[in-house]
Amino acid sequence: MAIQKTVFPDFQITAKVVYIPSESRPEQGYHFFAYKISIKNIGSASAQLMSRHWIITDALGTKEEVRGPGVIGIQPKIQPGQTFEYDSACPLHTSTGSMKGRYFMTSEGGETFSVEIPEFYLIAPMAIH
Repeated sequence: MAIQKTVFPDFQITAKVVYIPSESRPEQGYHFFAYKISIKNIGSASAQLMSRHWIITDALGTKEEVRGPGVIGIQPKIQPGQTFEYDSACPLHTSTGSMKGRYFMTSEGGETFSVEIPEFYLIAPMAIH
């Protein structure tokens, strides 16, 4: 069995997820998750995050795709050594799910490339008992 390694070109993406009980209504099939994304430029050149593509999957296998310019209404330029962080949220109809996707970037020289957002999981506390 091969071990699969993913290399992210000059960027490290991490996610931290929190279930928000005060915004969730489990009895109505509504679970609300907040997440913080960190995008660290470990390369030697700056790049601008131009757009995003998310694939959100719930526990039933239902997929939703979200595309749009930038993140949280901006298109940040991330300098070498800099980490850009932002907070966002995601509602789900099930108590568990996952998110993954890509950021589409433009380098200083005008080249476009994408950076994979590794899959991370949305898990409500009641789902693990």
